[in-house]
Amino acid sequence: QLQLVESGGGLVQPGGSLRLSCAASGKGLDYNAIGWFRQAPGKEREGISCISASGSNANYADSVKGRFTISRDNAKNTVYLPMNNLMPVDPAVYYCAAKSTFVRTLCYVSSLLMDYWGTGALVNVSS
Repeated sequence: QLQLVESGGGLVQPGGSLRLSCAASGKGLDYNAIGWFRQAPGKEREGISCISASGSNANYADSVKGRFTISRDNAKNTVYLPMNNLMPVDPAVYYCAAKSTFVRTLCYVSSLLMDYWGTGALVNVSS
């Protein structure tokens, strides 16, 4: 059973930066595509970024493109999401999720496809 734990959330001023981490345990991430999702109060969960199991492909929602960068270190069983130029539209609980797959070049931002979820990290942006 794969377990995921997010860290790195917090409170930051508009224009500031945070780096989220998603640490996996229980088994390796080599055959898991990872997605980052967020859910703000009263809104649906939104897929914002994903990275393939090999790390060769990544995708971003328009809302975060150019500001967030996803990366992974399979040797450390960790996926990262540095977030720059955080804006008042970004506050949410951020989740990482994994989809087990033998297709190591694809990634997914549909929450319905994911197999494992972390418990979330809260990100707040306020002056």
